[in-house]
Amino acid sequence: MEEFIYLDNAATTKTSPTVVEAMLPYFSEYYGNASGIYGIGVKSREAVNLSRERIASTIGARPEEIYFTAGGTESDNWALKAAAEMFCSFHVGNTVTETHKNHLITTRIEHHAIINTCEYLEKAGIEVTYLDVDESGIVRLEELERAIRPETFLISVMFANNEIGSIQPIREIGAIAKKYGILFHTDAVQAYGQLPINVEELQIDLMSASAHKLNGPKGVGFLYIRRNLRIRSFLHGGAQERHRRAGTENVPGIVGFGQAAKEAAETMETRTVYEIRLRDYLIDRVLKEIPYTRLNGHRTRRLPNNANFSFQFVEGETLLIMLDMEGICGSSGSACTSGSLDPSHVLLALGLPEDIAHGSLRLTLSAETTKEEIDFTVEKIKQIVERLRNMSPQYEDFVSTIHGEPDTCCQAAPEPVS
Repeated sequence: MEEFIYLDNAATTKTSPTVVEAMLPYFSEYYGNASGIYGIGVKSREAVNLSRERIASTIGARPEEIYFTAGGTESDNWALKAAAEMFCSFHVGNTVTETHKNHLITTRIEHHAIINTCEYLEKAGIEVTYLDVDESGIVRLEELERAIRPETFLISVMFANNEIGSIQPIREIGAIAKKYGILFHTDAVQAYGQLPINVEELQIDLMSASAHKLNGPKGVGFLYIRRNLRIRSFLHGGAQERHRRAGTENVPGIVGFGQAAKEAAETMETRTVYEIRLRDYLIDRVLKEIPYTRLNGHRTRRLPNNANFSFQFVEGETLLIMLDMEGICGSSGSACTSGSLDPSHVLLALGLPEDIAHGSLRLTLSAETTKEEIDFTVEKIKQIVERLRNMSPQYEDFVSTIHGEPDTCCQAAPEPVS
């Protein structure tokens, strides 16, 4: 075994050596400001434009529809707040935009960058509908359509969930939004680089992504804004990003993002086939060999590298600590809620009781993950879960009550939905 086994790629990925190599000249050789008119400034601007073209090509967009940001959180904030400013009686400083639309639709399982932005908008007078999901974490399209009102201006549904990996019916949601003349935003931070995306075919108007989820650098992302949308600036200052996002460009980060996007697109087909095979092997072993265990999320309609389990009678944080002592890196959910004692809002939205939601473990693979690492990890999980359950009075009471019969609420994975 290596010094450690890294199975938390949904939190962040290792920066590719070729990405680092592409970035290095823009730290020390071509370090000019991309707004400069002298040689090294022009070189930086050309590198930014090349990355914009590369990223646009991966999603079927035009280069001028790609706006670089500091990451997925900024992109999400910009999309929702700017859309609200377009349509609502929404105060930003001394500016008030007067229209009749003040309602947006999202889901209960969004990333906190969306959830907390929606809560901010609610305080500003925006009405928000939070859609429930089914037990696999999938939006019910009929409920989405019923939630639409004449005053609805935006639907924001994540492409794939960062905790449980479930992939939403984005094509169908885009069609519904188009039917009613509503803007459609998707947080594709987890999906970009893992799933094929074409914004034209899927009728996406706004899309967020982040470099560090696909072997790129941290601190850089993009927001896709469909051409002709009257989206205003999020950061005010200079004229960068065509007057829509002020601030000196993070040229090395943008160069790294462009290189990472190019590599992800080129390797996606073979890489995801490998990850799916290894992911399913992991899921099958855990469900078959560890009783009272549940797979969270859809069994097949999930991100290629994502496996999320709940172990009954086990505290997830303790499981993570003990796995770390064995050199295994995993998580209990979103990295953005690390340190919180509250159970995952995503797992609660699936209908799981709090005690079971507390016993969750998310393992997310990469193309570098090996079968030997998965076997080692499963064996360690089995040992740790057995040890923790043997220390649990609740487990002892449970076993004595049911005489060892499996608990049907946690033994098997949810049935796939059609």
